[in-house]
Amino acid sequence: MFSSYGRLEKRSSKKGVDRPQYLKELVDEFNSTESCEAREEVLANLANFAYDPINYEWLRKLKIIDIFLNQLSEGTPTLCSFAVSGLCNLSLDQENKSYIIKNDGVALIRGCLSSPEESTVISAIVTLMFLVTPQSKADITGTEVVQQILVKANGDNPRIRNVAKIFLNDYCTPEQVLKAETMS
Repeated sequence: MFSSYGRLEKRSSKKGVDRPQYLKELVDEFNSTESCEAREEVLANLANFAYDPINYEWLRKLKIIDIFLNQLSEGTPTLCSFAVSGLCNLSLDQENKSYIIKNDGVALIRGCLSSPEESTVISAIVTLMFLVTPQSKADITGTEVVQQILVKANGDNPRIRNVAKIFLNDYCTPEQVLKAETMS
């Protein structure tokens, strides 16, 4: 991760850094290619770029958050997995968080909880935790979501089970958990 543009320049080649242009080329390739494999590779790259806060402004300008959100409902399971990972990487930033929430991101991410892919489910739970604000908490910790998380917390997969328990313990009240348990 690069913490500043100066550090990024220092670690880059002498030709300089044209990160915005490279990201634009990735977006163009994602939007124009017919190859599912190529789209998956590009989306994986974009999700990796979402890890570093220095890229956030460029990712917003290029509407990459919209690409991630669209792939949650329209993409293949692999594209969905990369998309929710990208959103997870972006969601601690206040501006990104607000954008994701305002653009129906919580509902789209909730849909990922039923994925058979371990990485998708883990990223979805963590992203929901990152998206909790006073305004979004009721939606994120609603009974339907808590029921889904309870199933994961009692499941066989230890990684998913542990993340689900963190969600229930840290973001839900005992009353919410009890209500979800009795309604199941």
